[in-house]
Amino acid sequence: MAMKGYVLTVERVVPAAPEVVFDVLADVSRHHLIDGSGMLQGANEAAPKRLALGMTFGMGMKLLVPYSTVNKVVEFEENRRVAWKTGPAGFMGKVVAGRVWRYELSPVEGGTLVRESWDITADHQRFLLKLGDIYSGKTRRDMERTLDRLSALVGADGVRDTQERT
Repeated sequence: MAMKGYVLTVERVVPAAPEVVFDVLADVSRHHLIDGSGMLQGANEAAPKRLALGMTFGMGMKLLVPYSTVNKVVEFEENRRVAWKTGPAGFMGKVVAGRVWRYELSPVEGGTLVRESWDITADHQRFLLKLGDIYSGKTRRDMERTLDRLSALVGADGVRDTQERT
């Protein structure tokens, strides 16, 4: 776990091959299964089945009240890295958008080192987000929970899939 500037990063070894982990991250219909914040309600109906560089997708969210975000894939390297910039659509996007969620995968003994980053460097609210517990406490805890859920989701199946491929 590290916080460097406006980038918060957590990592963990997940007991599955990078391809198995990436398949979950690149499928927005499965993101609610790994969300550690409890805010993600699911992908919008028009969401693509699999992400690719430049694609946009919407997510239903809830923080006291329901809202939606629009996300654009800004980094994509098959089985190694995926990142999307998120924010609301329309005028509000010019006020509060700019957060980048990034997942980097590296094969290691025992599975995949998954590094999740929340990059608010370009976010219009970065100074507010970094204040207090929002940035360092709750977000870090939610990210750790996400990696725990990801590990549980792909763990048993991921090990079996890896063995079947060899």
